[in-house]
Amino acid sequence: MGKAGNSETPEVSELLELARDGDADARERLFELCRNYLGFVARSQVESWLRVKVDASDLVQQTMLEAHRDFERFQGGSEGEWLAWLRRILSNNAADFIRRYRGTAKRQARREIRFRDPADTRAGGAPEPAAPGATPSQEFLQLDNELRVTAAMADLPPDYQEVILLRNLQRLPFSDVAERMGRSRPAVQMLWMRAIRKLQAALEEEDRQEGTGE
Repeated sequence: MGKAGNSETPEVSELLELARDGDADARERLFELCRNYLGFVARSQVESWLRVKVDASDLVQQTMLEAHRDFERFQGGSEGEWLAWLRRILSNNAADFIRRYRGTAKRQARREIRFRDPADTRAGGAPEPAAPGATPSQEFLQLDNELRVTAAMADLPPDYQEVILLRNLQRLPFSDVAERMGRSRPAVQMLWMRAIRKLQAALEEEDRQEGTGE
């Protein structure tokens, strides 16, 4: 969760309360805080055939517009409830795009992929054999919240973002990730390890700076 008392990164629950009280600036900050998160969720839901016709940013934009319009209907107060509400809107929009371009694939677009469920294998084929104990990806996904992780991911190089998205969000086996990225499986595994380490280092550096007040 965000650090309490940090005015630069307020809690989602705080922004929700302020936005409900009519604070327009808090409302804008609330939505902007979630833009990266929605972007990665959208990218994880847009199948390769749909990317030709619909960019993930279109789904994000439509979702943001509808969330703004229907903000008064949101009844929750926590970050988890807020993100779940946004995901539902995004998933409905993905289904609408699919009905428009390929109605028979509606079921695929309704899959909802959460950062906090690394054991969910619904997103793509058979899972890789599980290693004993938590993997590095499972560890940071368990310890960090979605908004913080996606904010850090947005600063990674594009190939690092892609390999984490395919492996951790879509839960694809490394063989499928290699095919999607046009690389060998060993190369993709090494890339994924470097990407995870880079992401963890970014999160640790953020913690260090917040701890020292920099």
